[in-house]
Amino acid sequence: MQEFSKKIPNRLIKTLGKIIKVHREKQHKTMYKISAECSVHKDSWRLIEKGLVNDIKLTSLWKIAEGLDIPPEVLIAEVRKELGESFSLSGLK
Repeated sequence: MQEFSKKIPNRLIKTLGKIIKVHREKQHKTMYKISAECSVHKDSWRLIEKGLVNDIKLTSLWKIAEGLDIPPEVLIAEVRKELGESFSLSGLK
């Protein structure tokens, strides 16, 4: 059960990071530039894109979305679509 609980959030974070990277690259922005624009440290941005963080605070997600000039709910919707309707953090679905 413990292994399951580690893999599920990891999949969520990696998917979010991938989507963030796609949006950033579509805008032809470097991590350095976009992180400076939205007050997220470049090293933090890099770790988020690579899915190497344990969790992301709502305030950080909001800043990232602002840096990408999209509403935060767009990122969440794209993550949900990528993971599928049956994805669940609680394992109850």
